Amino acid sequence: MNRQNFKPGDRVVFRKPKRSTCPGPRATNVSPSRHGEDYTYFVEKYWIVVASADGKVIVRTRSGKQHVLDSSNGFVRHARLWDILIHRHRFPSKTDVGTVN
Repeated sequence: MNRQNFKPGDRVVFRKPKRSTCPGPRATNVSPSRHGEDYTYFVEKYWIVVASADGKVIVRTRSGKQHVLDSSNGFVRHARLWDILIHRHRFPSKTDVGTVN
């Protein structure tokens, strides 16, 4: 897969795959399991890049949690202008980039 170039301060959107009996209002691509007990779906997460090196990207959530992602992961992408305008309240502030914990 293609590796994307991420820099600290970049806003990214991560499509997180989930499974539950009751998808939330932000769930997309909802599909039932074979017998209908639960559903699989995606939820878009809006994060900011803290650091990037060796094909890995460290991102921070609004609550301060950090995740390490592979830059070639198909579920992570740069935020488009539309994402930034419409969902700006879901991204961490750029002042939260700071240092890696």
